[in-house]
Amino acid sequence: MQSTATKLKTENLDYKLGNDTFEGFVAYDESKSGKRPSVVVCHAWAGQMDAERDITKKLAELGYLGFAADVYGKGVRGDIQGDNTNLMMPLLQDRTLLKNRLLASVEAASKHAMSESDKVAVIGYCFGGLCVLDLARANAPVQGVVSFHGLFSPPDWKIEKQIKPKILILHGWDDPMATPQNVLEISNELTRANADWQLHGYGGTMHAFTNPAANNKERGTVYNEVAAIRSWQSMQNFLSEIFA
Repeated sequence: MQSTATKLKTENLDYKLGNDTFEGFVAYDESKSGKRPSVVVCHAWAGQMDAERDITKKLAELGYLGFAADVYGKGVRGDIQGDNTNLMMPLLQDRTLLKNRLLASVEAASKHAMSESDKVAVIGYCFGGLCVLDLARANAPVQGVVSFHGLFSPPDWKIEKQIKPKILILHGWDDPMATPQNVLEISNELTRANADWQLHGYGGTMHAFTNPAANNKERGTVYNEVAAIRSWQSMQNFLSEIFA
């Protein structure tokens, strides 16, 4: 879907859930006519940052409508280099609230004027990787989800007996936040739910392997250029498949 001469259009888009307002970031190629599939980007624990917006632009250059979601609320952002536990933990402790905010994000993307409403995928990084798995578990109206160095812990709500969205998990094998035992658990969970799932494990690779700024071996967050390139290509192959 690569365009030869892109003309990126970007905009902020407010959307609501109840009385709460969230701010998405949209990017698409104006040189391409007509509607196109949407790819929602779920942010890491700091909230929607430049990194997520840059990924959204890259997706637009591939021919999709990129939509950077917001599950914290308009204007609520953390510290990209700091501890954002205070933002993330309330949603990890209330996975139903998280699910509802994620579903609102998917709906906002699918209703955009340039979006093919029946062709939506979701990708996410770290905390966002957990978010996309929850959307699959909830049988959200999406064709597929991609988790980059995500967290695997299941929610406290009932998971569907058959998960319909296709699932791609891109995982650093030495990730201390998602151990080989956790990999086995998510594999068993998805198999029990009759999901169409695949998992790519990258050897010698830790958490946050797509983030060039990650360089903390003690925390287990280290950038890996090779894994980052391989995982991005795997995502592109996956999107081409599910939107075919």
